[in-house]
Amino acid sequence: MTYYLKKFWRINSLAAFLQVITYGIHVSLNLLMMQMFQGIIDRDIRYFLTWLGITGLGWTLYFLVRSLQTKVQYQAVMAMNNQYRHDVAHSLLHKSYGEFHAQDNGTYLAWMTNYTNKVESLAWEPFFQGVGLASQVVWAIIALASLHWSLLVASLFSFVILMVLPKLFEKKLEELGKKTADAQAAATGKLKDLLGGFDVLRFFGLSDRFLRQCDNASREMEQPACHQKTIASYVNSVMGFFIVATQLLVNVFIGILSIQGAILQAAIMGGGNLCGAVSNGLSNLAEIRLSFASAKPYFENVTHGGEEKAATAPQLEPLREHITLEHISFSYDERKPILNDQSFCFQKGGKYALTGPSGCGKSTILKLLLGWLPEYKGIIRFDGLDVREVTPQQLQSQMSYIEQNVFLFNTTIRDNITLGGQFTDQQLECAIKGSALDGDLKNMPLGLDTPVGEEGSNLSGGQKQRVAIARALIHDRSILLVDEGTSALDQKNADIVEQSLLNNPNLTLILVSHHLTSKRKAQFTKVFELEPVISTASYNSSTESKESGE
Repeated sequence: MTYYLKKFWRINSLAAFLQVITYGIHVSLNLLMMQMFQGIIDRDIRYFLTWLGITGLGWTLYFLVRSLQTKVQYQAVMAMNNQYRHDVAHSLLHKSYGEFHAQDNGTYLAWMTNYTNKVESLAWEPFFQGVGLASQVVWAIIALASLHWSLLVASLFSFVILMVLPKLFEKKLEELGKKTADAQAAATGKLKDLLGGFDVLRFFGLSDRFLRQCDNASREMEQPACHQKTIASYVNSVMGFFIVATQLLVNVFIGILSIQGAILQAAIMGGGNLCGAVSNGLSNLAEIRLSFASAKPYFENVTHGGEEKAATAPQLEPLREHITLEHISFSYDERKPILNDQSFCFQKGGKYALTGPSGCGKSTILKLLLGWLPEYKGIIRFDGLDVREVTPQQLQSQMSYIEQNVFLFNTTIRDNITLGGQFTDQQLECAIKGSALDGDLKNMPLGLDTPVGEEGSNLSGGQKQRVAIARALIHDRSILLVDEGTSALDQKNADIVEQSLLNNPNLTLILVSHHLTSKRKAQFTKVFELEPVISTASYNSSTESKESGE
């Protein structure tokens, strides 16, 4: 939390300064009103009207400063919210493939939406409120002291009591805040999963299950929050009792001093307001401290400041000779190895196919080449360089990957191919022809500017795969990994696409397929026919990812 306050210290300081001024004016208005009502008590109309005018000007100034302070505060909150989301995204980029996929996307979506809202309500807004309330307490104590020293002593006594009390509850509320955050993230993931399977459940007549599980997820989200709020309300009740007690004590002093003539008679009313400003301010400050404790869990998954210090990894040189996998063993599950002491060699410009039944390791080999699965035995070399010496990002800078379940962004076909990059019309045309996408575009009135819809919902499965292939071709990576990337195409278009890839002499192609005809096999440099590993040997693996598409 302090990182963000320091990072935007200029605008935060300005908003805090305006808070101090705003509350200072507000407390001063109580003193002005005392003078005004003293004129009524003394039956001095001129005195009353004079202080009435001054008080009116004071209120005008108060609302002007308050409006400016609110505007600056909102701008500060906006800046910190944007930075928080940026840091969430930065944290995700620094996760490995296994770490990222260990949690559902719904969890990360909650970090960027629900968590940001929680941080705003539990940290940023209470911070500015705290600055204002602290200044209110200080200004009110000064005002009370200007009336009589004994009122200062009583105020300081209540100040000490109400600052110590929250310490007794701070740790408990911090724990409850963490449980609430975790429960909400888990429930969000369950709801996202249910919405993803909505059609399946409805198709099989399981609408009751959909409703029941939605209700369960809702309860899992709400119960911890309800418990947290209940405990907080108990704490506030205890604080409220002490507030009332100290406020009554100060009011007794004010009454005695007024009767004795030590202070203005009008202070009976105005002094009570100042006393309330102290006690209520201290009470709210205690609540704000507890709010900060509840906000801590929402900062635990966020790292910040790393991108400014991290050195950019040098670009990996394009492949000159070959990629080799030497004596590779890998397992997602210790009881079921996927690869066992297997070796492969992929020459530059070669065209290779990996075939075999589900579970034999075809997709796993592609993920190993991409650097997504680091916990393997053996050595993978890129032109003789052990890939453990480079980052997955460096490896992926030389590769394109097309999987069976293609993801498209909710923009146009053009944007999904170029990904925002600048390419010539000739480059676009070559990529479109090479992916057999040109026939589809002719039947689309908007052509490349056709919206694809959310996750490509406006396109067929084959069209989505052709867009993905065009995306891979236009970015001119020297190595193309295809995991059943033409499975959704009809045979004619699949042959066109594969032939285009096979005829590209500068492209190193590694393609996964369940079945290849003898004619198609003959077109590849080499076809690796894999078999499932039958073994009970134990392999060390830290990832819990499940292999898909095999």
